[in-house]
Amino acid sequence: MMKYQKILAVIDPEDDQQKSLLRAIEIAHITQAKITAFLPIYDLSYEMTTMLSTDERENMRFAVIEDKSAWLADLVAPIEKASGLKIDLNVEWHNRAWESIICRVIKHDYDLIVKGTQLNDTLKAVIFTPTDWHIMRKSPVPVLLVKDHDWPTQGKVLAAVSVGVEDDDHTALNDCVTRTAKAFAKLLSSEVHLVNAYPGTPVNIAIEIPEFDPQVYSDSVKDHHKHAMSRHAQKHDIPERCSHIEQGLPEDVIPALADKIDAELVILGTVGRQGISGVLIGNTAEHVIDKLNCDVLAIKPDGYESPVSCA
Repeated sequence: MMKYQKILAVIDPEDDQQKSLLRAIEIAHITQAKITAFLPIYDLSYEMTTMLSTDERENMRFAVIEDKSAWLADLVAPIEKASGLKIDLNVEWHNRAWESIICRVIKHDYDLIVKGTQLNDTLKAVIFTPTDWHIMRKSPVPVLLVKDHDWPTQGKVLAAVSVGVEDDDHTALNDCVTRTAKAFAKLLSSEVHLVNAYPGTPVNIAIEIPEFDPQVYSDSVKDHHKHAMSRHAQKHDIPERCSHIEQGLPEDVIPALADKIDAELVILGTVGRQGISGVLIGNTAEHVIDKLNCDVLAIKPDGYESPVSCA
């Protein structure tokens, strides 16, 4: 069972469907979580009012917040009634939306952020905004980025793991990713698949060492990852047919498999503490996520602390 008890659903004024809020409600119906519909706002024209008095500037800011609060209440009321859930509302003035979201999480102990992504109809792909990237990089709690679609039953959840290096940190993160995948699969009545990308033969070794046999090396690496994946899958009761070992870069392997099995959700670790070289860090994670045309849940290793300072 998922442990999410406080969900921050980020509201997008341009989203008619409010997919983040609807997805949060789906989760809350299972976990009995409390939901806050959160709208960070900032009016750039405020920067042009420096000639006004402090009171006039404050009145302007208050008027904008009051107007957006009324809009949010009208938006949420029918959704609240249809879902049967009480949804808290919060509108916050901040010139950096991502920072206001993370600070809200830190100050009020939320354990999941749900945010909608933008679908580019021309490219048939999900477009992630700079706000999305900041949140994924710096959030201390899992971030669920959703697109505009229903979560069908009997779908597939893909957990990206790194089973090639067997140390405590890797094992702990792999276990966390897989347990989370199983919890979401239970919510969706779905099937969990595991994927692990392993490196190909280093070209420089094959060139510099004449007696080096690249095929023997490649087979050895594949066997190592295959056996490690088998142990991990057995540990979590994942059938062998749902365990995938593919040679290549994570940013190629993970999206390709997600597309092949038509995954509705991909779960991966996005930031590692020092020494966790196999975790998807920085640009690698972003390259993976940028190629996925499905919901993405980005989680952090235990003990991760956000670099955002919330005074």
